[in-house]
Amino acid sequence: MKRSVVVAAVVAVLAAAAGAATAFTGGRETPVAQAVPVATAEVIRGDLVDTVSVEGTLTFTGERRIRTGAAGMITWVPRPEATVRQGGALFAADRRWTVLMRGDVPLYRALRQGVTDGPDVLQLERGLKALGYGDDMTVDRHFSYATAQAVRAWQKDRGWNRTGVVDASQVVFLPGTVRVTRVTAAVGDLMGPNAEVLTASSTRQVVHLDLDVDRQDLVRQGAQVSAELPGGKTVKGKVIRVGPVVRKASASQQGEESTVDVEIALSGGKKGKAFDKDQAPVTVTLESERREDVLSVPIEALLALRDGGFGVEVVEPGEARRTVSVQTGAYGGGRVEVSAPGLRAGTKVRVPAS
Repeated sequence: MKRSVVVAAVVAVLAAAAGAATAFTGGRETPVAQAVPVATAEVIRGDLVDTVSVEGTLTFTGERRIRTGAAGMITWVPRPEATVRQGGALFAADRRWTVLMRGDVPLYRALRQGVTDGPDVLQLERGLKALGYGDDMTVDRHFSYATAQAVRAWQKDRGWNRTGVVDASQVVFLPGTVRVTRVTAAVGDLMGPNAEVLTASSTRQVVHLDLDVDRQDLVRQGAQVSAELPGGKTVKGKVIRVGPVVRKASASQQGEESTVDVEIALSGGKKGKAFDKDQAPVTVTLESERREDVLSVPIEALLALRDGGFGVEVVEPGEARRTVSVQTGAYGGGRVEVSAPGLRAGTKVRVPAS
């Protein structure tokens, strides 16, 4: 269907410039009046790429809910879009701070001297070291006396009781620096244990596509794309995830529509800086077809032949001209693949003057 649309567009262009064409009749060249000034363009050998534009959304990966570790009244929350790094405050309840430390395992138990060895202990010790505590502490899976002393020194600097014990009211383990997406609690709210205070995401920004399932052949893991951001800036990107087919109710409420979740990582952004606001619209250009090492001419160089098909008017040294019938192939980037006996790269063909 796409090829038919492109061919129809070519025919429309040719019809508009019909006065400038030279047509074939029974194999004879029949010149017609030149009504449009013309110029020349070269036949080029190279790759020809056709593209499709789809709409996506600029967003952040890894959104998570941040919850209270104990009951209390909320006394401080961050602003939306704030960035929180290791050791930074996520919120405060009863004026007790809950801070971020890096780790993939949630803090599911209180950590103190005597607990069994585990990856949560390793995460805590790594965090304490990164924050400048525990010179005598060995970073491993064991909560030692040196670990407890490092915890007490950290607690003292934070203004907490020096218990040597760390629980979920003090620390939330997350994989890295986070960006506050939404604050769901307000200062003064009385919250119970495990109540949601805010949501946060990573600072890694991606483009998300809900791609129609009939277009899923346009994307593959690692494929290079380009994206036009709000404001018109175009950056390069790479497909990092192609999800399974998802069926959901259509917007028109007429049955279901099937889509594929696609994530695209962008290049060109400053570290820790977003290209734009969350949920901003983005236009992504996907490669739909590629023809390698072919001859091509600008689409407007094609002439509609009276006997059917297309031709190009070759301009030879000395301004001699002849019309050559060509076989057309793929279209892309304003050019069309052509082939004909004797046609080669560097040959000049006539095009309408701009």
